[in-house]
Amino acid sequence: MAHHKSAIKRIKTNEKSRQRNNHYKSLMKSTLKSVFSTTEKEAAEGKMSGAISLLDKLASKGIIHKNKAANQKSRVARHINSL
Repeated sequence: MAHHKSAIKRIKTNEKSRQRNNHYKSLMKSTLKSVFSTTEKEAAEGKMSGAISLLDKLASKGIIHKNKAANQKSRVARHINSL
């Protein structure tokens, strides 16, 4: 257990960050799953814009790496072009 005040504060802030990151990652996964489960092109394109903006937001906040965001956006675009 931490004894220094700064170490105790770091434990608390790390836990807050972990919970926030898990929330955003879960949101990302469910958004991508909804895009990939869509079979109609128009509906998928509507969901695609939301998914891409979410991926950009997560990459800018540092929750996911910018290359992972780019790979996911490419995956979404490939799926929609295949419909």
